[in-house]
Order: sequence, then C-alpha cells, then structure tokens
Amino acid sequence: MSLIGAMLLILIAAMMLSAVVGAYQLSLNDIFHVISYQLGFTKDQPKPELLAVFWNIRLPRILLGAMVGAALAIAGAALQGLFRNPLVESGLIGVSSGGALMVVILIVFSNIISLEIAPIFIQLLQPLVAFIGGLLLTIAAYKLSKVGSKADISLLILSGVAINALAGALIGLTLYFADDAAIRNFTFWSLGDLGGANWLKIGISAPLILGSIGYLLNTAKPLNLLSLGESEAFHMGLSVEKVKTGIILAVAMAVGVSVAFTGIIGFVGLVIPHIIRLLIGADHKLVLPLSVLLGASFLVLADLASRVVVSPSELPIGIITSLAGAPFFIWLLINFKKKSRV
Repeated sequence: MSLIGAMLLILIAAMMLSAVVGAYQLSLNDIFHVISYQLGFTKDQPKPELLAVFWNIRLPRILLGAMVGAALAIAGAALQGLFRNPLVESGLIGVSSGGALMVVILIVFSNIISLEIAPIFIQLLQPLVAFIGGLLLTIAAYKLSKVGSKADISLLILSGVAINALAGALIGLTLYFADDAAIRNFTFWSLGDLGGANWLKIGISAPLILGSIGYLLNTAKPLNLLSLGESEAFHMGLSVEKVKTGIILAVAMAVGVSVAFTGIIGFVGLVIPHIIRLLIGADHKLVLPLSVLLGASFLVLADLASRVVVSPSELPIGIITSLAGAPFFIWLLINFKKKSRV
C-alpha cells in the first residue's frame, strides 16, 4: 500500500506541475482560486484569462491525459497477464488500429449526416464506433491465433501484425476520399493529441474509461491464477473463457474510447507494466493499480513536455511517448537476449 500511496503522490505532483507550467504561467494560488470559485467556495471571481487557461483548457487536458494514460497502461498489463507474454499490448493485437479505422470512417463520411447535427453525432458516436472497431479486430486476431481451444501467443502476435496492416490499408483507402483538411487533421491525430480536450469529451469518456479500468482492477486474482497456466487455473475453479472475454471487452472499451478522443499513443501499454514488474514483481494485485497510477503520471508529464519543448507550438504527444518508450523497449530486448544466452 505504501507503493500505491507514493505513486498516487507522484500523480498528484505531475498534475499540479502540468497545471502551472506552460506558455501562460500560473501559480498554485491561481489554481486553487479558480477551483474554489468554480465549486462555489468563494464569490471572488478570478481574472477571465485564468478561467480560460486553467478551467477550460489545461484542466480538461490534464484529466483526459491521466485517464487515457491509466487506461492504456492497465490494458497492456491485463493483456500481458492474460496471454502470459510481456510483448503483448493493445496496439499489437489490433485494438488501437481498429478504433482508429472506425473513427476515420466516421469522420470522412460524416457528410451523410445533415450539417446541423453532424458535429453532435460525431462527438457522441466516436467512442461507440472506436469500441466496436477495436473489439472486432481484437476478436479477429484472437480467433486466428487459436489452435484447438487455446490461443497460441506466436500466432496471436503474427495475427495482430497482419490485422494492423489490413487496418492501415483500409485507413489509407478511406483517406483517399478525404479532403486536404481531413488528411492533415488525421495525420496529427494519428500521432496522438490532447489539445482538443474539453469538458464534453471528459463527460463522454470518463464513465466508459473509468468503468473499464474498475473492471480490469478486479481481474487481479484471475490473472494471478492464469499465470500458472490455463489448465491449472481451470482445475482451480476459474472460468477461463469468461475471464478472457471480460478482459478483452474491457480492454477494447478502454483503448477504443481513448483512441477516439486522443488518437494513437504508443508504448504506454507496453513499457509501463514492464517498469512496474521490474520494481515489484508479477503480482497483479499490485501490477494493475500501480500501472494505472504510473501510466496516468507518465502521460500527464509527456503532455507537459509536448507543450513546452517547442513552445509556443506543440509536439504530438505520440512523438514524446515513442521517444521515451522505444529506447526502453530496445533495452528490454537486449537484456532478454543476454539472459537467453546464459
């Protein structure tokens, strides 16, 4: 519990740092003043620019980043535990690309909806179609990897590569019918972006993402049993297929909704669970909650870096996470090769 408390303090510190640092500098007093005013604890109205910068721009961005980081990290941890392979993550088996494909189709062909209601429908339909797309491609990868009644991990990874390639081709085909503005928007969106965060997106995404995270947190005991092997877990009374179905559905929901609003953000679900396991071992009762907290902290700080590195411009957050995650992943591979030779 002390580790969870320490990680929670790190998350709070990361969120506070992200709130005060930026092109428009704020102080902690400014933040507390705005929050107190918005919650009705004081009638002393803050300056309009403080309300605009913190309440309407930075706070939704920080909250969305924390939720998405937590969702991607716990999704990666759960999938790695489910398939007993540290290389599995949501992007590898088609969740992210499936969500991206459906969102792109919705955006590009949304002109079939009347102009007066299209923006509203796009906002409301994005998480739904992203969930459906991520779920369908994940199920396809899982079905292709099954040999008899069990999923073969090597086939799962190969199936994910093939399905991701197919999704990429379909995205390219869809963009063929898009105009220049849509293509440019998709290019930046595909690299990950929290710049469009607002309270409407928070309201839509929070119940879906937090509900999925809550479900995955309750799978710690089944995942610990599955680490012994599927047959052993079955003989110990675990409904293996039910657990698999629930985890895949929850991962598809969490990652699909995240992709719908922020684009594809890589390496979070792969690297964060690895760091946690290096620190505390493979007990999912700690791996899952610590992945949530560290994933949220990591993405909040990555978003902060994306805002300040080339200020007043912004880097796509996916570039920051890849620059941080790829070297760590390469180190893991080198370390794995050294251990294999021993």
